[in-house]
Amino acid sequence: MKISILKKEKNELEVEIDNLTVAELLRNELWEDDGIELSAWRRDNPSKDPILVIKTKGKDAKKALFDAIGRIQDKNKEIIKEFKKVF
Repeated sequence: MKISILKKEKNELEVEIDNLTVAELLRNELWEDDGIELSAWRRDNPSKDPILVIKTKGKDAKKALFDAIGRIQDKNKEIIKEFKKVF
């Protein structure tokens, strides 16, 4: 996976990700954080990679992103655990 930081400020990040599914997963998970003002992705053209935009209300944007990644990892562990029970 290719990730590029396009804009990095305390309360705002723009991250280009070469995977639309990952961008959407992060966008959705970021909204679970009360410190998030904006979590969205955009593509200037369908042939271009999506750009994840994060704006926060006083919370460090980088911390918000890594918190969201941690929550996704925890959810994945739970999903794997539940599937292992069935199989």
